[in-house]
Amino acid sequence: MTKFVSNVNAYLSEMKIKQTYLSLISGIDKNKLSRILTGAQEENGSDMERIASALGKTVEFFLQDTLVIPDIRTLDNSRIAFYAGSPSKKQEKVAALLMELMENIDEVMSAKSRFDNVTRG
Repeated sequence: MTKFVSNVNAYLSEMKIKQTYLSLISGIDKNKLSRILTGAQEENGSDMERIASALGKTVEFFLQDTLVIPDIRTLDNSRIAFYAGSPSKKQEKVAALLMELMENIDEVMSAKSRFDNVTRG
């Protein structure tokens, strides 16, 4: 496993970021991202850029011998939502979509339940 991947994994773990979220914000297919992060597939320069950028960092940040990861308990709420720096426009768009989903989750689950009941009867 490369230094970059090892440091990205440490960062994801410490910051409690899921691969699914990283896939969503980086635009890297979740299966490919999984192979990269497990070392089954070697990352290329483009992958490294997309991962680092999605996390609000530079490739160089993840190539350091000693990775300094911020304590998420000390970050303000607006930064915790994105786990890194100020949100980009893409991150704001993704956050808005996630918030909309969360605000309507009861309606979605209720509709699913009603649909399931109709299809059974």
